[in-house]
Order: sequence, then structure tokens, then C-alpha cells
Amino acid sequence: MKKLYSISEVYKITYDLGRTLKYIRRAKAQKLLSSTFTERIMLAVTEVNQCAMCSYAHTKMALEAGLDKKEISDLLGGETSGIPEEEAAAVLFAQHYADSCACPSEKAWDTLVETYGEVAARGILGIIRMITLGNTLGIPFGSLGNRIRRKKPDPRSSLGYELAIIFVLIFVTPIAIIHGLIASCFNKPLI
Repeated sequence: MKKLYSISEVYKITYDLGRTLKYIRRAKAQKLLSSTFTERIMLAVTEVNQCAMCSYAHTKMALEAGLDKKEISDLLGGETSGIPEEEAAAVLFAQHYADSCACPSEKAWDTLVETYGEVAARGILGIIRMITLGNTLGIPFGSLGNRIRRKKPDPRSSLGYELAIIFVLIFVTPIAIIHGLIASCFNKPLI
């Protein structure tokens, strides 16, 4: 079972997202990221991170975007054979990104850029980082909600972890996002 992210990893994930937010907007403005493509990426990362809260939310969004139930079920089961060929490299990169705890190989990144071009690859990276942060927060918040409703929380989580993530969200997230935005102004490498 995949481990949960540490507090320092949550900071880095938030910082990284701050660095790539603008690329999501650029790629979407150029019509390089359709809603179905985006949801395939979101579901692939969510499957690796095993976030029940995000699985539920993105299943609904994927259905609304036009994905069929079988493809959604396959993606949430780690099966990628039904993905359109032109989107497969991005979905596989997304899985690799999540599986490597947000530290993909340089070769994998280079392949993504070669396959989609710089603008789309950066947008894809932004989408991956967005859902990674969503999963990072969704697991403890979902678990805390389950505790309050007297349901079974995620076995990887604890009340202490859930409260620490709330603290990070309130006090550290704004700093990490600003830090990421400032780093973007100095064109630091994204990977």
C-alpha cells in the first residue's frame, strides 16, 4: 500500500503546483487539454495514491466529461490498455510521477515533452501536480470526515496526521504557493 506524504513532501507538492498553475491555463487556452484527457490523468494519479475521496469526485467528473464506466473502472484499477493512443504517454507519465512520489525520471519528462511539445507537457505536469495535491489533502480530510461520522478511516492515516495536514493547509500552503510563484519568475527548472 502506498504511503502517505510527509509534511515536507506536502510543502514540496504545493510549491511545485504553484510553479505550474500558469501552464495549465496556457495549455487549456490553446485547447491542448480536453476535459476527458484531464480526467484520465486525474484518475490515473488517484489510482496510484489510493485517495477514496478523489476517486469518488473524479469518477463523477469523468462521467460528466464523457468517459464511460468501464474506462473509469479500468483506470481506477490501474488498467491503461483502453486509453486513446494519443493520451497514453501522458497517463503513463502521470502514474510514474505519482508512483515516484513526485520525483519522475528526467528521461520520462523528456519523453513527455517530445511527445506533446513544451506547452502541453507543462500543462499535463500542472494537472498531475494539482491532483497530487488533491490526493495529498483528500486522504486525511476524507479520513477525518469518516472519523467524525464514525466510519472507517483510511488505514494509512491517523488523527495526528489529519490534524497536521489541516495545520499545513492553513499556515504553510500560502507560503508554499507564493514560494513556487516566485521561483517561476526566475525560470527554475520544473523537474
